Amino acid sequence: MISAPEDRAGGKIWEGNREAAVLFDGRVHKPVLHGASQDTRDGFAHLAELHSFVSEPVCSSSPVLRQDLDLPSSWWSSLRKDLEQVNGMPTERVAVRQEWVDRSVPRFLDLPAPRITEWATAHGDLHAANLTSVTPVLLDWEGFGLAPVGYDAAMLLAYSLLAPGFADGVREAFPVLATESGRVAQLVVLTELMQSASRGDHPELIPALRALAAELS
Repeated sequence: MISAPEDRAGGKIWEGNREAAVLFDGRVHKPVLHGASQDTRDGFAHLAELHSFVSEPVCSSSPVLRQDLDLPSSWWSSLRKDLEQVNGMPTERVAVRQEWVDRSVPRFLDLPAPRITEWATAHGDLHAANLTSVTPVLLDWEGFGLAPVGYDAAMLLAYSLLAPGFADGVREAFPVLATESGRVAQLVVLTELMQSASRGDHPELIPALRALAAELS
């Protein structure tokens, strides 16, 4: 259920799951959207969506992974295949904007803003709390859209820096992270998480985020 003032209902997050269903249901491992209903009362709009039930546990109760996971190679292969499918799907939705990068990277990383030259469709919020531990199933598609190539892998890596074994698994599964495009994607994600930390979200990640930024600079 999503609610918002009537004059603010709509936009990227409001439409995300329904647009993702059109592009990705039946093509990648994600909950299938069976229906949606919208109602307006007392100046507020309410959106309810019915998705298929996912019985598998998530990899973590928090986006920040704090302990390593023993996952089979098939888990990584499935995730890589699904993200390749996502990356290749055309969309007009935008998850990251160059203008935001230009403003925010110098502010939060004290580094020059990189120029994004390669773009691909991304899930947009890939971390251990949005992945199940068996298939994996990818959850929460509200924020999908165009982002730097390697963005999803960079996001998964950044949120996993406190679990070094899993972080190594991300690097091994996604060689794009070792390319220039992957470096740019990591700097963008690190900036996003540092901005989020400045608002009080996951401050325990800050030292690891700064250390990785130093390696990439």
